Amino acid sequence: MTEHPDIRLAVLDMAGTTVADDGLVETAFGAALLAAGVAPGSSREPELWTHVRDTMGQSKIEVFRAVFDEDTAQLANRAFEQSYNDQIDDGRAVPLPGAAEAIGELRAAGILVTLTTGFSRATQQRLITGLGWDGIADLVLCPEDAGGRGRPYPDMVLTALLRLRVDDVAQIAVVGDTASDIRTGRKYAGQSLDREPSDRHERNTSGTPLPFGQSRQTLRCPGHDFEPRGIDRAESNVVGLE
Repeated sequence: MTEHPDIRLAVLDMAGTTVADDGLVETAFGAALLAAGVAPGSSREPELWTHVRDTMGQSKIEVFRAVFDEDTAQLANRAFEQSYNDQIDDGRAVPLPGAAEAIGELRAAGILVTLTTGFSRATQQRLITGLGWDGIADLVLCPEDAGGRGRPYPDMVLTALLRLRVDDVAQIAVVGDTASDIRTGRKYAGQSLDREPSDRHERNTSGTPLPFGQSRQTLRCPGHDFEPRGIDRAESNVVGLE
């Protein structure tokens, strides 16, 4: 295992990393594309799904702004949020096995924990409340809390560093399940750990499943520190138990 400096802050992604994503995000994107006037089977649909997959983990409104005009992007974003919120209300959003325990063990070890997302603040809070996770982390951030820029920019990570008064970017570990998470970790020279995605996704040659839309080539970013593991294994890496 790669040697790391003393970690004081773990920045954990939510959907797909600490929260199970058994098709929730994909369903919400489908609703968003329909609201934007993209019919199933239309000529533009394949390129838009490619864009969605390539930008997985990023700020949702920015994902839509990249392919639609502002009015249509806002319409698509509202449809995405409504679909995801409805799925939360239906009880489909659940923690990944071991996630809550891993967060608790990190904090018990004196490591600060920040939960981050590409969702809006309202959807993120709805998710946290639905999970019963109010107060589970030291800090909860969305792109709005960091000037509007989400992943792969390091803004949320650096906002966490400033708010929690961490001394050095090298004392931060970023944990996520997409290429955007990995790039975020590398952009500020901290540590990047990629979490083992859910079983419904494509698997690599070692049997580790890959997240929705993320190929082996996409996740093989130069310089990332660990092969995909479960969130409970990521906790062991951060606190140095392995």
